[in-house]
Amino acid sequence: MDKSQKILTKISIVTRDIEENYPELQKYLSETRSTLPNGSSETESLDTSDLENYLNELKEIRDRYKEEGH
Repeated sequence: MDKSQKILTKISIVTRDIEENYPELQKYLSETRSTLPNGSSETESLDTSDLENYLNELKEIRDRYKEEGH
């Protein structure tokens, strides 16, 4: 599994966690998703740094929400 695919798997896990445990945060998923470049469906066309930034942003939104006691 290449690096991009591993990051996409982590993104899926964090996204699923948000959808299942913090549904009120789903409104932010579409906003953060817009930070990803529009390309073909090939994972190789996505820059790994963009994917990592997106993953980190998702984690930050979730973790900040949890820290606030929700």
